[in-house]
Amino acid sequence: MSEYTITSKNPAETMELAKRLAALLKPQDVITLEGDLGAGKTTFTKGLAEGLHIKKTVNSPTFTIIKEYNGALPLYHMDVYRLEDSDEDLGFDEYFEGDGVTVVEWAHLIEEQLPKDKLMIRLRHGANDTRLITLMPQGARYEELCKELGI
Repeated sequence: MSEYTITSKNPAETMELAKRLAALLKPQDVITLEGDLGAGKTTFTKGLAEGLHIKKTVNSPTFTIIKEYNGALPLYHMDVYRLEDSDEDLGFDEYFEGDGVTVVEWAHLIEEQLPKDKLMIRLRHGANDTRLITLMPQGARYEELCKELGI
């Protein structure tokens, strides 16, 4: 498995990377976000939304599990942190196989329900308030996305 790590100096750089990625996305793409609290998962998702021309304010769906936004492609933003039983069938596959892009925060909690091919992204705190953003493509589609990003 390939890994690509980028250092982001501030939230604007994190959002810019996400906007560049958004321009390459297509329906049924799945992106998972893992990382420390406050490492930039929701900031990254805001950048994706901006890149998909979504006008609505994006925030973490912590208490609703899934938020849907309409733009150039629909964006399905999931935060599964509070799921008590990850074996429960909540219809995630309908989103993964739908006509939009799915972003899953804390994806390891529903790992068995995720598609095999996906773009896994880990965000971590770095030195001097930087963020380390590591992209781990799973499958040829996502490996190609990383190459197109030029990272």
